[in-house]
Amino acid sequence: MEGTPSLDRRSLFRTMAGVGALAAAGQLITPATALAAPASPRIFTCAEWGARAVSGITTLNHRPNRILVHHMANPNSTTYTQAHAFQVARNCQAGHMGQGWADTGQHFTISRGGHVMEGRKGSLSTLRGRTQMIKAAHCPGFNENSIGIENEGTYTSAVPTTAQWNALVNMCAYVCYQYGISPSNISGHRDHFATACPGNQFYAKLAQLRSEVRAKL
Repeated sequence: MEGTPSLDRRSLFRTMAGVGALAAAGQLITPATALAAPASPRIFTCAEWGARAVSGITTLNHRPNRILVHHMANPNSTTYTQAHAFQVARNCQAGHMGQGWADTGQHFTISRGGHVMEGRKGSLSTLRGRTQMIKAAHCPGFNENSIGIENEGTYTSAVPTTAQWNALVNMCAYVCYQYGISPSNISGHRDHFATACPGNQFYAKLAQLRSEVRAKL
């Protein structure tokens, strides 16, 4: 059974009180309030990138109310191919399951080439369904109410590639629309856990991320 990890995930890769109240606080939107639905990004499924078979995944019968942005803290590869992205996803799953987790910890993964992949099995189908979410393992205390998005690379002194950034903006906009999450509820891993993730440079861009996502809704 998967529990709270004893180690920060970085070491591996060297309900709602009421919709009306949250909306009034600027914490929640509903799809009906958006000007237009953002385009659904191309998201490669677990089957497409070659995920291992898994069991013990929990589906929660409520929507998340937040997005957490992560970096993997792995090398900033200059290989931007789909094949490389799929290998990153497989390596991520192997590392997390090697730690004793049920599957990849996060819901979605974005490569430096801008390829978006489903992480934990079931994350894509529940996102499309809009009423449920998969219990994750990307941040203690937030695994049952937030969507975790991992970004390949290390961003303590570098910034994401343009392709990766654009993919993240589009993905966050889609998640916000599907689940009725306000862009103001996009935050970094370090906001909720003692970690450097998602790196100083990436963290400094989160206000811009929220602004660009808001512009798409």
